[in-house]
Amino acid sequence: MIEIQDAMQKEVITFKEADKISEVSKILRDHKISGAPVVDDKWKVVGILSEGDIMRLLEVHSPNLNLILPAPLDLIELPVRMKYEFDEIAAGINKAAVEKVSSIMTRKVITITPDKSISDAAELMDQHQINRLPVVDEENKLVGILTRGDIIGAMVKSNE
Repeated sequence: MIEIQDAMQKEVITFKEADKISEVSKILRDHKISGAPVVDDKWKVVGILSEGDIMRLLEVHSPNLNLILPAPLDLIELPVRMKYEFDEIAAGINKAAVEKVSSIMTRKVITITPDKSISDAAELMDQHQINRLPVVDEENKLVGILTRGDIIGAMVKSNE
């Protein structure tokens, strides 16, 4: 049985509730991760933020165009409609950039302790349809993170 503490990542990128989404997005991209725990000043897990949370902030609009048999007015209106759609998307991105993590993070966080097995973690991830589990101690303080990739890596390593 492989325990969480043997498979988890101990160095964890975290966010604070007051962080701006624009900063968080850059960190996620730079580190090639899709989410991270949100912690307070005492390292207690208070939430989790994922790319999905950020994507829900952005309302992407598709222009309603009839290009198969366009009416003459559709062709005349097309540049105006496209400009309107672009302006809406740009406004959505600007609004999202200044939002705080606290406004979009998931507050009900599924966590696991380091003494559990990776089988327990896999079951939790499947049951809750999540990609990562913050690993916490008995005081709910963050001690690591376990991702689906970590579980697969531990399984491969144990079979070598």
